[in-house]
Amino acid sequence: MDLSAISPTLLIASLMVAATPILLAALGEMVVEKSGVLNLGVEGMMIMGAVFGFIAAVETGSPWFGFLMAALGGALMALLFGFLTQILLSNQVATGLALTLFGLGLSALLGQGYVGIKANSLGRVDMGWLSDLPFVGRVLFGHDPIVYLSLALVAAVWAFLRYTRAGLILRAVGESHDAAHALGYHVRRVRMAAIAFGGACAGLGGAYLSLVRVPQWTEGMTAGAGWIALAIVVFASWRAGRVLIGAYLFGGITVLQLNLQTAGARVPVELLSAAPYLVTILVLVLISIRAGRGGDAPADLAKPFHAST
Repeated sequence: MDLSAISPTLLIASLMVAATPILLAALGEMVVEKSGVLNLGVEGMMIMGAVFGFIAAVETGSPWFGFLMAALGGALMALLFGFLTQILLSNQVATGLALTLFGLGLSALLGQGYVGIKANSLGRVDMGWLSDLPFVGRVLFGHDPIVYLSLALVAAVWAFLRYTRAGLILRAVGESHDAAHALGYHVRRVRMAAIAFGGACAGLGGAYLSLVRVPQWTEGMTAGAGWIALAIVVFASWRAGRVLIGAYLFGGITVLQLNLQTAGARVPVELLSAAPYLVTILVLVLISIRAGRGGDAPADLAKPFHAST
């Protein structure tokens, strides 16, 4: 194995790109879970965002319009989940799983005529002399706008939850929906807004896969990214800063296994490809052990809300 073939600069720069779709999806899901709703349909919303964004970008020639439609598509899918779970009071776990299956099937149907087509992608942001700096220039100042948007969203969500009244209400609804309802807050409205935001973020993450990272449409192209995003929320203990660390950690593992394959590592390719998912399982097991001792999850997570109680 020739490790000298692996460039640390390109490795770090690549992990930021690889982590961006997972970061967007995990950040949105964290806000949803902070409001007390468990949406397991992240994978379905991501794949719908991927196909909506790709089709819109191909038909209009504008990747920005593609990202807009991806966010709208993800939000609409999420609102369907919200209607079923918050209005009709269906089981959140079962509905989330059904949403994933629905998204995978519908995206395959919608994307049939777009296989093998290339879409216009986003270019890198021109930061002048900053991009020419050795190492730092390529790592920090050589990315497309969505990478910087994802980092800005992390800061915005952190500030929203920590310093704003609306963020405090959202956290109160997640900790005790009955107490929030008694104080006069509209629990369902707060949760529907959080669900729509989570869906829009998942849609953006999916569109990043089909418009920037690949960029083309392939059936099932999210390949479990939504499940990894769900694991990262638990790994991060429902904190925005830790979501960023978790997403970059999993993105780093994904990129590293590709680099090890290129360098000729004497490890079965199948085992290297499965590494991100094996780490996901390991993290969830460790977190489950920790949760048994008292976790950090919102107290009313996944509990149905009845306005009459």
